[in-house]
Amino acid sequence: MTSERSIDTILGTTHPYDALTPEARSALAGKLKWLSLPAGTEIQRSGERQTSLYLIASGSVRVSNADGEVLSILGPGNSFGERGLMRDGIAASTAIAAEDSSVISMPAAVFQDLVAASAPAKRFFERGRRAGSTKPDLTTMSLGEVMTKEPLTCSPDTSVQQAAIAMRDKRVSCILVRDTSGLSGILTTRDITNKVLADALSPDTKAGDVMTPDPVTLSPDALILDALHLMVERGITHLPVEDENGLVGILTQTDLTRVQALSSAGMIREIAGAVDASDLAKVTGGIPELLVQLVGGNNDHQVVTRLITDIADAVTRRLLKLAEAALGPAPAPYLWLACGSQGRQEQTGVSDQDNCLILSDDAAAEDDAYFAALATFVCDGLNEAGYVYCPGDMMATNPRWRKPRRVWKEYFSGWINRPDPEAQMLASVMFDLRPIGGDATLFAGLQSETLAAASKNSIFVAHMVSNSLKHQPPLGLFRGLATIRGGEHKNTLDLKHNGVVPIVDLGRIYALQGQIAAANTRARLQKAMTSGQLSGSGGHDLLDAYDLIADARLEHQAKLIKRGTSPDNYMAPSDLSDFERSHLRDAFVVIKTMQAAAGSRGGPLS
Repeated sequence: MTSERSIDTILGTTHPYDALTPEARSALAGKLKWLSLPAGTEIQRSGERQTSLYLIASGSVRVSNADGEVLSILGPGNSFGERGLMRDGIAASTAIAAEDSSVISMPAAVFQDLVAASAPAKRFFERGRRAGSTKPDLTTMSLGEVMTKEPLTCSPDTSVQQAAIAMRDKRVSCILVRDTSGLSGILTTRDITNKVLADALSPDTKAGDVMTPDPVTLSPDALILDALHLMVERGITHLPVEDENGLVGILTQTDLTRVQALSSAGMIREIAGAVDASDLAKVTGGIPELLVQLVGGNNDHQVVTRLITDIADAVTRRLLKLAEAALGPAPAPYLWLACGSQGRQEQTGVSDQDNCLILSDDAAAEDDAYFAALATFVCDGLNEAGYVYCPGDMMATNPRWRKPRRVWKEYFSGWINRPDPEAQMLASVMFDLRPIGGDATLFAGLQSETLAAASKNSIFVAHMVSNSLKHQPPLGLFRGLATIRGGEHKNTLDLKHNGVVPIVDLGRIYALQGQIAAANTRARLQKAMTSGQLSGSGGHDLLDAYDLIADARLEHQAKLIKRGTSPDNYMAPSDLSDFERSHLRDAFVVIKTMQAAAGSRGGPLS
């Protein structure tokens, strides 16, 4: 089984080669080599020149990092070596035949030609990342993301008066007319005005007699741009949406206006005018829909999470103003800070609150009654607005996290000098602090002093590195992706704790070592690369892995919201295509590699 025809057959059942034309696939097969490898054969070595891409035809290949730690065992249909070819030409891992195996070798020049000529191959080997050059806008969203589901319907025999009453009660401008064969027409308020009232027809006139028959429809997969073109061309303002099973929704000018008006800026304007927590809750109730719109608009995860976090920041600042209006001016300067995902500006559709108060050293002991009331007012308001109370009580309502600046200095000094498990946990949370409202000077000097002290304490850094390795990517040696084995989320991947969090932890280590003030994970990684702490290849790989996992997490949450369920972080691999599973596994391998480097050195990562 070493002929070009055999290679062609394998390519035809493997993505992305199955996307090639038969002629192009046959031509590619003629440029590839079939390798029969005994068990133990080294195929590539980490750190050396990458000469080929390899596709496993039979057997299995053990992939390990530079320190010899096994990262994964790959079986038939899996590729390896593309990371080196896509980057600097240096192999990122060592690959050894775990048993007698057959591997198809694609020379580097052939690989580069393939990626240049085939869009599916380019997308596949770039890990399926979104094209950052694509500017998202409303017109590129699908009708299914914007339409009104379960539109109002009636039968052709329904009287115009009955139809009008139903439209009034539902506060809609049209009703779809359906008979036994399906959608037969549409009746709008304009039809009632022009065809019934203007001609003095009886209220008992049947809807079927005055409806617009056989309305044009589009599928939920059509783009908003398609709908706009059709509406302009036909002079219509209502567009029924049908799939292969029939009517699923309707798109109206009201829907388009609503989506255009739904933006983080518009929501923040409403927040600024809110008079109480109930008003704020009405605004934040639109966050799930905003997330769906932003994800559907092809925005990268860092854009989506930044805009959603901006809303949380605005809600917090508004609550602080409302608290001061209710309680009176603060008796001493203070600073409200967020930690956790809000502190890092990485909030998604699932967020609790993590916050604290730094008080001026001029604050008297009796002033704490005021600040306790302020903290209660704000935390209660955040909870009502959907940012639920922190289960670990990491909130300003806890007296421990509502202290003068000098006490905070003692906190950080104690955690650094005595890095026990609790100190490591608290430091991990508090090193993500970001000022939200109040006197920011209370934090500036404190942050720089703490980073300087932490970076110089090798024992503390070593403990933090060890603590950062507690969250492992879900890799199984033989099954590829290791899912949760039992409980409510059985057979799923936790994209937060086993995907995003390990990278967040690594980014925090860089911030400590390099005295990087940024709290945002992506900013930390980029600054670490700029400063030379993180190598170019390692940094790009880690950023790619982060982007892929974070994007997948948001897409998963958006899908759940569109289904009418609450968003979460648990995704079933069975919901993914082979293409998606392959790239997700590769991203987890990158994390495992970087964690191994951190654990073996206990210091700077590479």
